[in-house]
This record gives sequence, structure tokens and C-alpha cells, in this order.
Amino acid sequence: METYESIREWKDENITTFLDDTVSLNDFHDLVMHKVMGIAKCKMKSENPPCDFTWFITGSGGRFEQGVISDQDHGIVYAISNEENDEYFKKLGEELSYGLNITGYPYCQGNIMSSNPIWCKSFQGWHTQLREWMENESWENIRYLQIFFDARVLHGKLGYIHRLKYFIYQYQLQSPNLFHRFIANVMHVKNVIGPFGQILVEQHGVYQGCVNLKYAAFLPYVNSVRLLSIKEGIYENSTLTRMNTLIRQSGYEKLLHNCEKNFADLLNYRLSLFRAETYTDTHYLNIEKLSKEERKGIKRIIKDGKRLHDEVIAFTLSK
Repeated sequence: METYESIREWKDENITTFLDDTVSLNDFHDLVMHKVMGIAKCKMKSENPPCDFTWFITGSGGRFEQGVISDQDHGIVYAISNEENDEYFKKLGEELSYGLNITGYPYCQGNIMSSNPIWCKSFQGWHTQLREWMENESWENIRYLQIFFDARVLHGKLGYIHRLKYFIYQYQLQSPNLFHRFIANVMHVKNVIGPFGQILVEQHGVYQGCVNLKYAAFLPYVNSVRLLSIKEGIYENSTLTRMNTLIRQSGYEKLLHNCEKNFADLLNYRLSLFRAETYTDTHYLNIEKLSKEERKGIKRIIKDGKRLHDEVIAFTLSK
């Protein structure tokens, strides 16, 4: 029988053969996590769950955008809350988080994991939770809603997540103030292009000479496109698929001009960081090691991302 340790060994031995593109890498991550679920269920007193449920992943995993090293972002939705079901899925969530950590997915620092009761609830419990987040004006609760909107079913029943996302979409249609809070939550973006067009790199520490791709490049695209997807009721997960759907369904061609290519190139840049040793390492690109053409390309990606972010904020605020 497989163990978490044997899965970790197999994962480390084989992951480099899945670095041709982001799709292959994320399919590999999915396979690893399915193996973890198989062991976690075997470790329960009853291997058969007491009711239907969904195990979902969110964050970069939910968007099919994981790098070589990824932390945990996941949760559980189950059909009915009662004493037996609550206890089963509480223990399953704890086992999943433990197993993923052993397998090489570090615990989420923000505790967005199935082991956290906030992220492990019945369908009705989730409905209530989402309503509370939408009615509460705190920055953290709005952030949680956006994280949930990136949720993708990894195992189990498919319909729960779609129905819960639809609830968010319908609620924001009837509550314009909620959408303005979504905008405010992603209003600010780190600008790493200097006044003379140069890339502003880290000046000190272990990442000296590097730029943080997560904050300088990824988030402007991810946050902007998610914001438009919430507005338009688009439930696809990946940023690239969301862009394509927005262009086809909602006429955002001009706003998203070149963005699909830029984001695809950005994902490829992160694949080049496969020798990273920690999750944080996967965010930093050493600009000094790039060729002149590569530097020009990453600068274009960053500048276009900032342009997209600013235009999406202005566009959505005007509606």
C-alpha cells in the first residue's frame, strides 16, 4: 500500500518530466493530490464517506496555475450536516492537510485548508458562510470570497461549487456595494517599473537582483480577470480560460489585447524556476540572468499587467 512518504518520493522523482508546459505540471499535481485523497480515505474508520461531498482546491491550484512547488489551498463541501457527517469530514480534512504536507505541499500560512472548520462545511453551512462574508465589509472576508471564486472540484460531486459561485454572482447583482468592495480589495498593485522604464529589483537579501513575479506580474492579471469574471458570472477557473471567455462572450477584446499571450509567457517564465527549493523561491525571477530580449519581454508583461489592472479598476468603478 502507498504511503504519503512513498508518494513524496515518487513525486520528487517524476515531476521534472512534466515541465513541458503548465497544463502538464498541473495535471501532475492533480494526480499527486488524488493519491493523497486515496490514502486519507483509507485511514478513516469508514473508507466510504457518509454522504456526498466535494473536495476542492483553490488559489493557483484552482486556476491550473501551480508552479513546481505549491502550498495548500483547499476545502470540503458535504451534503448534510449532522453529528456523524461533521465528525467524519472534520477528520478527513485534518488527514488531507497532514498528508499533503508530508507529500510536499506546505501548510497554507493563511489556513485555507480542509483542516480549518471555516473551509470544511456542509452545503448549507457554506451557503450561510458566503452570505456572512458578503454581508460583512471586512477586507479579509472579501478576500475569502475571491479565493472561493477560484475553487475547482478535485474529487467528488461536481454541482456544489457551481451553485455556490452562482449564489455569489446573484448576490453581487443585487448588491452593487459588494462589487465595489471586490474592487477595493484589489485596488493596489506593486509597481516595479521605475521612472526611466527600468525594472526595480530587490536590492538586498537572498533575492537581490530578482523581481517578485507573484506581486509584480501574476496578481495584476489574476485579480483583474477574476474581477471581470465575477461581474459577468463566468465560472471557469484558469485565468487564460477566463480571458478567452470574456473576449468571446462579453466583448472585452480591446481591454484584454495581448493579455492571453502575456499571461501564457508569464507561466512559462515561472516554469523556468523549477530548481527552486522553497515555495517562496518560485515567485522570484533573477532579472540579471535573463538575456536582453527576455528582459524586454518580462518588462512588457509587467507593464501590460499594470495597464490592465488600472483600466479594469477604472472600467468597473464607472459601472
